[in-house]
Amino acid sequence: MPIEPPSGSQDPLLTVHVHRPRVDPGKRSNPASGLEQAVARAASTADYGQYTAWLDHTASAGGCIRPIQLRGEAHVVSERTGRIISTRHTDQMPDGVIYKACGNRRAAVCPSCAETYRGDTYQLVLAGLQGGKGIPATVAQHPSAFVTFTAPAFGPVHGTRSIRTRDGQTWTIRNRPCRPRRNPDLCPHGIDLRCHQTHHDGEKVLGTPLCLDCYDHDHQVVWNALSGELWRRTMDRAKEILRAEAKKHGATVKLSYGKVAELQARGVAHFHALMRLDGVNPLDPTVIEPPACAATFTMLADAVRRAAASTRFRSLPHPDRPEGWLIEWGTQLDLRPVRLAVDGAITDTAVAGYLAKYATKGAEATGHSSARLTNATVNRYANHHTHAGRLVDACWRLGRPGSDLDEAEAAKNSGRLSYRRLQRWAHMLGFGGHFSTKSRQYSTTLKALREARANWRRDHHRTQDHTDDVETTLIVGNFTYAGTGWKTIGDALLANTAAAKAREHRRLVKELLAENND
Repeated sequence: MPIEPPSGSQDPLLTVHVHRPRVDPGKRSNPASGLEQAVARAASTADYGQYTAWLDHTASAGGCIRPIQLRGEAHVVSERTGRIISTRHTDQMPDGVIYKACGNRRAAVCPSCAETYRGDTYQLVLAGLQGGKGIPATVAQHPSAFVTFTAPAFGPVHGTRSIRTRDGQTWTIRNRPCRPRRNPDLCPHGIDLRCHQTHHDGEKVLGTPLCLDCYDHDHQVVWNALSGELWRRTMDRAKEILRAEAKKHGATVKLSYGKVAELQARGVAHFHALMRLDGVNPLDPTVIEPPACAATFTMLADAVRRAAASTRFRSLPHPDRPEGWLIEWGTQLDLRPVRLAVDGAITDTAVAGYLAKYATKGAEATGHSSARLTNATVNRYANHHTHAGRLVDACWRLGRPGSDLDEAEAAKNSGRLSYRRLQRWAHMLGFGGHFSTKSRQYSTTLKALREARANWRRDHHRTQDHTDDVETTLIVGNFTYAGTGWKTIGDALLANTAAAKAREHRRLVKELLAENND
């Protein structure tokens, strides 16, 4: 089913030959203010039609903070004969380039592209719960669980605490002090680890250690780096337990999941996963079918709890710690059933929205935000006076050359256990895994969603010269990298404003449709 793309979504996949010249955005001259440039852009065209053509040309990247500029030519090719029907060069287009959205996942880097990624993740997760987009609707009846895997504690930090009380039929949630103690609780460095303040969401102090010197920053960044391997081993263990339990009832089951990682305020990764039990068709294992009656939510929950409690391993030897670090889950494991009804249980749409929200977050919750670090830039962020700074410093120090004492073992595991990757992912505080992943048969793929959006745009923007063609055509692009960003601040203002209006229009239409459905 074609999907109408939002403004700022990614362009169709093109064959791009990339050449990256040195680009210095600071050399662009912007003598006028952004507003004056916007007025100049709108007034420079011969008529309003040319201005709207420019807006339509930039719509695919509208809202993107730093779109990619591509220069080259696009060929319309007959799929049947391979003959080139027509060719159009970017010199014939507004600004002489094609603007392609950067596609960055992080909302702190590019809100528009992150919103597209969030929407795709939402559709992907929801399809695995309700069906659609190639997934049968019967999955709505499969046992499903929403699970949150937490990291262990690496030292006391400031946090929120609440208590839920009931007065008759009314439940009340009341915040409590952070770390109340009757007597002083001094650490080896002489710092009192008590905190009688009641913190609230959004406070900058949340997630910061009560004592920076007591906190084990080294262990945390290594845990972040190896959390993906811990997840893989946990899922393998859960599948083994499920197969053994199902075999007792003469049945076979398969575990499918969609998972999103979240970096919390203390800078450590947590995993939120939607897990589903499927049946196995011996004639066609690719078919998704309901599991046997013996496969219940209780079986799924028991397998996940046992797997999380029993899965642990030690990292490879390191020059600073020859015995390695213990990698295991924290003691808090939140596991809830997912149902379509409300009645106190979380709904499928709520789960999908929750996972999609965290798919666009990075390390911003800790106060750290940067691009990939190098030897020339790491000193700007490796600050020993802040929690995030010490995490960056730990990544750079532990990931130094020669840190892999067992290089053969690190290579055998495709670098998953290597310490060298800590420097590569220092800007993410050591976490280098995918923020959203899924098992093969859980749902559709992000690639399929992007291709559907690209096909919709290709059909929507097909030139008038070929609207009556009966033969199928392909658009083949041959482009090179021409730069990054908009030509002027005024262009960015106009494109982003048009994209914001388009998003607001779609939001109002969705609300109107929802009201009519109700």
